[in-house]
Amino acid sequence: MSHEQMHMSMTNLVRVVSVALMVAGAGGALAQSPTAACPKLLDHSYQRLQGGKTESLCDHRGKVVLVVNTASYCGYTKQYEGLEALYRKYKERGLVVIGFPSNDFGGQEPGSNQEIAEFCRTTYGVQFPMYEKSSVSGVATNPLFGELAARTGDRPTWNFHKYVIDRRGASVASFKSAVTPDDRELVRTIERMLAEPAGAVRG
Repeated sequence: MSHEQMHMSMTNLVRVVSVALMVAGAGGALAQSPTAACPKLLDHSYQRLQGGKTESLCDHRGKVVLVVNTASYCGYTKQYEGLEALYRKYKERGLVVIGFPSNDFGGQEPGSNQEIAEFCRTTYGVQFPMYEKSSVSGVATNPLFGELAARTGDRPTWNFHKYVIDRRGASVASFKSAVTPDDRELVRTIERMLAEPAGAVRG
């Protein structure tokens, strides 16, 4: 092989390697884009109550998210029925209800994750996503609830407190435990947020 041919071969090799690196970089950027597009508020991962698989709340980006801290032995436990009804009515339009069992108030959620999942399924037919049992107040607060409380200035003081997050993860509305899932103002807030475009993701 002449010196000139060797030079051309090396040049082609460098070109091929450069293209390969560019493609790999582009693939990496594509792979990272779902995470990059996730609102900071939803950038948390939790274990699913149903099945135990760890999931990122980023899976719900672009949706209106209704977050509720739940308990199995509370006077408000029957709200599960209304929450499931909301979920089924609006999920095709982009609503997701997510529940977080907590034993913070009155010791009204003493069971294990498996026991809670079974109770929700058999008693109320819950199909909306439920996540692992956690604290929603105090020192060991679930990070999502910590941020929701910080944004709204409204921290849960009992079971079934509700937060509604808009599609961009930018606006959060807070509703006390006594506000039922069919409450006019809660439903109006959900419908208003569902009507808004996702727009640019905000932190």
